Parts: sequence; C-alpha cells; structure tokens
Amino acid sequence: QVAERLARLLATSRYATDLLEREPEGVRMLGDDLTPLGSEAILDRMKASAERQGDPVEAVRSIRAIRRRELFRIAVGELFGEVDTVAVGAALSRLTDATLEATLEVAGRSVREQRGLDEAPTRMAVVALGRYGGFELSYGSDADVMFVHDPYDAGGAGGAEATAYAQGVANELRRLLIAPATDPALVVDADLRPEGKQGPLVRSLASYAAYYAKWSKVWEAQALLRADAVVGDEGVRAGFTALVDPLRYPPDGITEADVTEIRRIKARVDRERLPRGADPHTHLKLGRGGLADIEWTVQLLQLRYAGREPALRSPRTLTALDAARDAELVSARDHDALDRAWRSVSRLRNAITLVTGRSGDQVPRDARERAAIASILGYGAGRSDEMVNDYLRTTRRARAVVDRVFWT
Repeated sequence: QVAERLARLLATSRYATDLLEREPEGVRMLGDDLTPLGSEAILDRMKASAERQGDPVEAVRSIRAIRRRELFRIAVGELFGEVDTVAVGAALSRLTDATLEATLEVAGRSVREQRGLDEAPTRMAVVALGRYGGFELSYGSDADVMFVHDPYDAGGAGGAEATAYAQGVANELRRLLIAPATDPALVVDADLRPEGKQGPLVRSLASYAAYYAKWSKVWEAQALLRADAVVGDEGVRAGFTALVDPLRYPPDGITEADVTEIRRIKARVDRERLPRGADPHTHLKLGRGGLADIEWTVQLLQLRYAGREPALRSPRTLTALDAARDAELVSARDHDALDRAWRSVSRLRNAITLVTGRSGDQVPRDARERAAIASILGYGAGRSDEMVNDYLRTTRRARAVVDRVFWT
C-alpha cells in the first residue's frame, strides 16, 4: 500500500511531493490512517515543541514544521479519496487555528521580553474571516483575520500601553509566520478589517463597538457573516461575537435599499475583479455559477432572514444553505444545484493545487495537468474533457438558481 501510494503521489501531485521532500515521517504516514488530527491534538504538539525553543524564531519554525506535517496528511488524504472536500476545508481551518494559537503565545512572550513586561496589559483574540472563518480554506489560502484586544486597564496610560502591546504582538505574529524557512509560510492578512489598510491593525472591543455603531455599512455586515472568533482569550472572543451578532443577523432583516446595494457591489465585482483574459465559464471563484455566485446568494439569504431563522446563523456556506432549504427559503431542487456546484468547484480547486503545486482559480489548459486533475477527481484515462463538461453543466445549473434567488 505504501509503495502504491508513493508512486501515485509522485506521479500526480507536485504539492504533496514538495511537502514530502521536507517531511522525514512522510513515507511512514502513507501507511497510516489519513484522517486529519483535531485542533487540540495539533495545538498540544505545537505548544510542546515551541516551549523547547528559547528563541521565538526557532519556536515558530518548530510550529511550522508540525503544520507542514499536517498539511501533508490532509493533502494525501484528499489525494487518495479518504477525506472529502468539506472535511479538507475544515481540517485546514482547524490547522490554521492551532498555528495561530501557538504562535500568538510565542509572539506575546517575545513582545513582553522586548518591552520588559512581566504580564500582558491586555487580553487578545484573533477573529477568522472569509474562507478561513467559513471553514473553507484551500491549500494556498491566506488567513484573513481581525485582531481584537480588551485592556485590563482601559483608562489613561493603561489603555495606550495595551494598544501598543497588542499592535506589537500582531506584527510579531505575522512576521514569525512568514519568516524565511523551509516550511510553507502562513500569510496572515488583516486587510478585511474596518477601514482596510488605512485603519488600525488592532482595535479594542470598545473601539470596534464605536466603529460599528457609527460607520457600519451593509457590506461589512455581510463580511461579518463569516467572522468566527476562534483564537486567543475566550472572554474577548465571546465579547466580539456578542458585539457583531446583531449586525450580521438583524432581527428584522435588511432593507430593500441594502439588498439593492449588495446586488450593485456584486455586479461591480463580476465586472471588475475577473482577471483579464480569464474565461468566465471556467473561472472557479468568479465565474458563472462559481464560488462567489453561490456564497453571495447564501449570504444575502442570511442577511434577510437569519434574524428570525437561527439555523441560518452559521459561517459555513453549506450549513447555511441547508438551513435555507429547511426554512423553505429555497427549494430542495435549487438547494441541491447550489450544494453540488459548491462541492464540485471546491474539489476541482483543491485538485488544481495538488497537481500543480500552486493555487489557481482557472481550469488549466495544459493537457497533462488536466489529465492528472481528472484522475484525482475519479475520471479514468482520456476523460479530462468529460470532467470539464461536467463542471460546465453543474455551474450552469447553479447560475440559473443564482439568477432567480440572488438577482430577483
């Protein structure tokens, strides 16, 4: 079994091969159970390894080595059909949780040593956003996040010291996870925070409350639908969730003007974000019936109805879609079309990364790459055209549902 798996891996997946070259335990893992480890087990290993290192750079290198090993386990599990696409997204998200949790601890110690602090002046948490918050990460995804803190002494100099400390920890965490190393970097992207790159990297709970009370727009409520406070102090995480729930799940839904605004933004995204030269029929994220079409449709349903339908209150696209069907907001047939398309597109997206070793949202034109992708997806030799035709048929049906549910 190990020999057969190794041969197929080397012949099919550049991504897994690159990881295997740096993973001493990789070949042995091919004979093991490939079920992804839970975040607690991974976190325990990461913390234990990091605590043996005095230098923060070396500590996070050891964390990244464990992350590499788990990336290999997940990739091989999907390659051999033992882990489905939804489970892969959840596993990659939980792996990112553990990586950020362990690194946050290292970064906090590092900043306290640099500043001569015996204790942290504030409690910190990291809020997952986007595909990370939705448990839908793919292999090459960045970790979209917001940083939030809650000072022990919010008044006067105590608040200023806490903010400076939190800013230092956030910057140190990001630096350590992209520092040059043999293991894959984890890019922590905070550009989805309020005011984007122009806004502060870290805000206190009180600052977030003040911002959302005065400036919040409907598109920010939409972004918060996939916000999941998953890392750091549990009290801060709970406080952030309590703060944003009324914004993303308004009791009476959103106004028709807000619905029009979301549709206007989506139309602009469709018009301006598709890369030049990309085929709108086969672009996995922004193409017709692709991930963005499906996710925006589900999110509009959440904004309109989650205030009265608690089951819709999930950052996971498919969970919310199931709830929309159960609440009779979409028909069973439309639900199945969207569900099938989301799974198909996500699986194809992962297969592209496994084969080519790089992220991609366009079905490759290279015949050999297409053949390898088709093989991962269960198509026999010479059936790559059938794979593409199945994809086009599935996304065409999804687009028809989007036209009915989102645009009208």
